[in-house]
Amino acid sequence: MAELIIHSERIKSNIKELSNFFKNNNIEWSLVTKVFSGDKTFLKHILTKDVIENISSVGDSRLTSLKNLRQVNPDIKTIYIKPPAEMYADDIVKFADISLNSSLSTIKALNKAAKEQNKLHQIIIMIELGELREGVKRDNILHFYKQVFELSNIEVIGIGSNLGCMYGVEPTYDKLLQLSLYKELISLKFEKDLKYISGGSSITLPLIDIKETPKELNHCRIGETAFFGISPLNNKPFKNLFTNTFEFYANIIELEEKKIVPDGNISNASIGHTSEVDNTNTSKTSYKAILDFGMLDIDKSDLETDDTNITFVGVTSDMLVIDIGNNKTKEGEPKYKVGDKIKFKPNYMGVARLLNSKFIDKIYANQL
Repeated sequence: MAELIIHSERIKSNIKELSNFFKNNNIEWSLVTKVFSGDKTFLKHILTKDVIENISSVGDSRLTSLKNLRQVNPDIKTIYIKPPAEMYADDIVKFADISLNSSLSTIKALNKAAKEQNKLHQIIIMIELGELREGVKRDNILHFYKQVFELSNIEVIGIGSNLGCMYGVEPTYDKLLQLSLYKELISLKFEKDLKYISGGSSITLPLIDIKETPKELNHCRIGETAFFGISPLNNKPFKNLFTNTFEFYANIIELEEKKIVPDGNISNASIGHTSEVDNTNTSKTSYKAILDFGMLDIDKSDLETDDTNITFVGVTSDMLVIDIGNNKTKEGEPKYKVGDKIKFKPNYMGVARLLNSKFIDKIYANQL
């Protein structure tokens, strides 16, 4: 079975380094664990006391994941990091201390649920700043906040935005300054103190580092950089964080020299995906290896390999075929054989899918 190696100590080191970084910049932060889909084994390995003591909250976008967080650590402060579905208001209040919101009817449902549970539910209201994802339109902000402030069991603790996650709109100084100005406007209009301006994510970290964000920005929601050591703003390592946190190994289950071009009538019945075929090389051959994973486990575009001789041939639901050329080392010896493993580096989406696959072994490496 193919296996995903999770370097938990490297991830924990990244989280601690980020806690120090945010402390030095007077910013609180929430660790977003949605890439792990609430996997309890992961949560137990990563969210140890020494790791979470300097984190404001731990967040996810799935209710099941928040439930698992509570089971692993009942005392941890949780944040639901997308606008919740109105029908799940009871569970949101039960399992999340904080939620991000942009719909008045949903907030009213959360207020009703909080009343019934004798709780005060905290929310951050999201503002649309051009990414065209979740967010209250800017011309409706004051009216929106006025109605929310009237709710008895809802505490508005901040204003937030989500940039860079869909269209890739960058969180520039001017964009984030708008949040700060809206926060001041709301505070003056309603005499309310909003604790957080939550406009930071992994894409914002390089800008914070070079002091190109407003000083009022005081809350970030970080996932990718904590687990992969890079910022999606430039896909470069952030500071001295570990980037070699995940490795994926697949087994060679067949290795044969075969023709490059398929032989026979090609129909539309294929259930897999293939690379382009050069029909002029009908007699040419190369070595092809079949690996023990497929489309159900991960999209091949989410994998990288250090072996520049490997090219993609085709994939089905449970197998992937690669071309390894002449399968020779510089010394003329066979490079691979059946039973060998091929090493890949998965990206964020790749890890998310692999962790969701019940056909992939997950192995925790506990050394740096």
